Amino acid sequence: MAHARHMPAPEGATGVLVLADGSVIWGRGFGAEGDAVGEVCFNTAMTGYQEVMTDPSYAAQIITFTFPHIGNVGTNYDDVEADNPHALGCIVREDVTAPSNFRSGQDFGTWLKRNGRIGLSGVDTRALTRLIREKGAPNGVIAHRADGKFDIDALLQKARDWPGLEGMDLAKEVTTHQMKRWWDGGWDRTSGYRKYAEQDDLPHVVAIDYGSKRNIFRNLADAGARVTVLPATASYDEVMAHEPDGIFLSNGPGDPAATGEYAVPVIQKLLETNKPLFGICLGHQLLGLAVGAKTVKMHQGHRGANHPVKRLSDGKVEITSMNHGFAVETQTLPDNAKPTHISLFDGSLAGLELTDRPAFSVQYHPEASPGPQDSVYLFGKFVKQLGKSQ
Repeated sequence: MAHARHMPAPEGATGVLVLADGSVIWGRGFGAEGDAVGEVCFNTAMTGYQEVMTDPSYAAQIITFTFPHIGNVGTNYDDVEADNPHALGCIVREDVTAPSNFRSGQDFGTWLKRNGRIGLSGVDTRALTRLIREKGAPNGVIAHRADGKFDIDALLQKARDWPGLEGMDLAKEVTTHQMKRWWDGGWDRTSGYRKYAEQDDLPHVVAIDYGSKRNIFRNLADAGARVTVLPATASYDEVMAHEPDGIFLSNGPGDPAATGEYAVPVIQKLLETNKPLFGICLGHQLLGLAVGAKTVKMHQGHRGANHPVKRLSDGKVEITSMNHGFAVETQTLPDNAKPTHISLFDGSLAGLELTDRPAFSVQYHPEASPGPQDSVYLFGKFVKQLGKSQ
């Protein structure tokens, strides 16, 4: 990694990552040409790169995959968590090879190009990951040009001018813009995604979409709920107009304190109804803010599909999928909020439950996609609280 002004492009370089501290990391570009600025993070998952790239929680982020063989199974039309990728781009060690999987419909590079996302291969991702661990997630610009010609000084200035995720509300950019019903269930190898008939007698969950993954709604449907999805900006009256039996707060990108400026007052009023409430990731952070706790930007964040979490009720360990750069500070929890899970990597809060309301949340992703399914029981726990579980 060299300083921006002192390292010419090596022969054959068609891509580059320029960090705000002046570091320049050369590689081979693939996917779309152009440049994009955001926060550079790393993800340790060995599978599921398509789900990761389409997760709305990765808006404004550039993902360094620590697993070297990204793209080798191609892409398909099922393994997506949103209509389009939300991550700005990705950084990988090995060049993307021709896909080798019976489900592949398109190679990874073509998929990135079609969706306007940049890839950078040939990078020492171990060194970049160590840099992020030591110095924190940096701001940077990823760029790809087939002719290999870059204005490094201009890219450096763009990286330095970007304000960073702290204080940034991104939920409004990735949320649905209209109410929708959800009836699809989980995926089956022989028949694809399950389709449920619309049944008005099922318990009704109103989900507030701050940047949700589709597999969350599939798990709610599999647990026996009918789901109505509303935009992140939905008011208390708009939520209650749908007569929910319970409320779900989704994952999403950005700073929870910024999103909380409009979301927290709504959640506080929803808590007063005593209806069951379940939050995941950003939804967990917003629930924490709603009861008076504080959130903080993490040094490097947690992103991967192998994060151990201890369940405090019985000491059992769940291996979980995580994707967050902010956390609720345990020491700021009020008396009516108790920790339920903690990360075994760093002891950070991974779950909370209110003692005077039927509300709970987790910092990780029990719907996985990608990741293990150790925590899928939480969807059943929530739906059973609604009083109409089938």
